[in-house]
Amino acid sequence: MKSMTIHGIDDPLDKRIREKAKSHGLSLNKTIKKLLNESLGIQPGNENDHKKEFIDLFGIWSESDEKDFNRTLKDFDKVDPEDWA
Repeated sequence: MKSMTIHGIDDPLDKRIREKAKSHGLSLNKTIKKLLNESLGIQPGNENDHKKEFIDLFGIWSESDEKDFNRTLKDFDKVDPEDWA
């Protein structure tokens, strides 16, 4: 395999590459190779998979959390016929 050195990377580009590497849990080297492969159409990414963009919003509920949530929304399951008259 060949090695390359890229000079003159400006701060905004450096920041975006580092953020992408961190969010995907990859090294800078692997991130840059992935970006190059995808941009050149050698190894297309999955444009429809946006899960990683929202990873900070994901969580796991405990059974207690689920019960509290369902109990809070319980009243929305009831339909009052008077509201439709």
